[in-house]
Amino acid sequence: MWNEKSPSPPADHGQAVALIIFVLGLGTLLPWNFFMTASQYFNERLTVHNVTSNATSDATAKDYNYDSWMALLSQLPLLLFTLLNSFLYQWVKERLRVAFSLIAILLLFSLTAALVQVPVQPDTFFSVTMATIWFINTFSAVLQGSLFGVVGLFPPRYSTLFMSGQGLAGIFAALAMLFSILSNADKSSAALGYFITPCVATLGTLLCYLLLPHLEFARFYLNRRQSDKRETTRELLSSADKKVSNTNRKELEANGMFISEPEESPERSSVLNVFKKIWLMAACVTCVFAVTLSVFPVITVRVQTVYTDSAAWKKVFTCVCCFVVFNVMDLVGRGAPSLVQWPSKESVLFPAAVLSRLVFIPLLMMCNVQNSRLTVLFSHDFAFVTIMALFSFSNGYLASLCMAYAPQLVRCKDCETAGSLMTFFLVLGLALGASFSFLLGQLV
Repeated sequence: MWNEKSPSPPADHGQAVALIIFVLGLGTLLPWNFFMTASQYFNERLTVHNVTSNATSDATAKDYNYDSWMALLSQLPLLLFTLLNSFLYQWVKERLRVAFSLIAILLLFSLTAALVQVPVQPDTFFSVTMATIWFINTFSAVLQGSLFGVVGLFPPRYSTLFMSGQGLAGIFAALAMLFSILSNADKSSAALGYFITPCVATLGTLLCYLLLPHLEFARFYLNRRQSDKRETTRELLSSADKKVSNTNRKELEANGMFISEPEESPERSSVLNVFKKIWLMAACVTCVFAVTLSVFPVITVRVQTVYTDSAAWKKVFTCVCCFVVFNVMDLVGRGAPSLVQWPSKESVLFPAAVLSRLVFIPLLMMCNVQNSRLTVLFSHDFAFVTIMALFSFSNGYLASLCMAYAPQLVRCKDCETAGSLMTFFLVLGLALGASFSFLLGQLV
């Protein structure tokens, strides 16, 4: 393990490693964000193809419920591989996992881009798209878990950069969609340009990862894994000597010649014991993301502008007011705990604040949703944007507090276990929210 006697790390010239790790963070969440932001494209294509393929002109278009299925099939692979990661990571080397995952994601995005120009029956198109979403998020889960392990070898600042890159992935996807909408190209060409963008970004992420070990600063920290293994071996070899010294100590204590001081047990606590200490934070992070995924994007993408006379605004309304607002305010919320952390982890106000987010479900459902069965109370665009801003800010802020508070409730040796448990419950919340979105989608 690296210590003060180890040579000082070289400089990160030009912040090259910092930039690469930021790009790696961006690349891990691109797939989820690009498929979610393209909701309008997929829904329109399924509807148009389905209507034109019917024999009668008055046939009712089949509701494929794209948004709910997309959310569910994105989160299930992540939940599955969060459970299986400890086994997978022992069998397959990290470089192979990362490189293979990025290449697979690149090929799947290329398939999605190619299908833009290919006429396909709606049922076939839906099935292929859902299969693509499943596999692309499977590889993204492997990629994210692997890169978290790599970034953990670097100083804490680089973990923050990695998380910042992940936070900007949603904004990147939303802006890419906005530019494709505002372009003068036809819908097919605009969609093609949109899906080519993540192909280029994924290729850039792969090149950045391959470049990382060739930089002196990165090599210094990446080589610490070998140092850690040697340190572990030395600790195991010296365990017999420690047992002997402990036996002598007990004899001295029995004769009153030695007064021992309480020590922290070197053994890690069991997963169950760690969970007992962080269960409240685990429940909170599950609730935060369950609420978010239950209405975003399945309900929020159905909200329409009241300014129907403005064709230009109507064209970009969903992209700007739903996806851009959500991702920007969520990123602001994730950064806010670095300035203020309230309520505290001991306060009963914290779980109360998490539960209070349930109010956003009826609030968003009573916005100007297309063909809504419910009473529309917030028809104006400004009301929807305000609710979305508070909804997304609270998501980022409370989720970040949950992830920051949990390790503070356990010993240092148990922080890794606490982090793994919190990651699992975070993904569980996403999966529960995606499942609940089917019911809410039917209610409106």
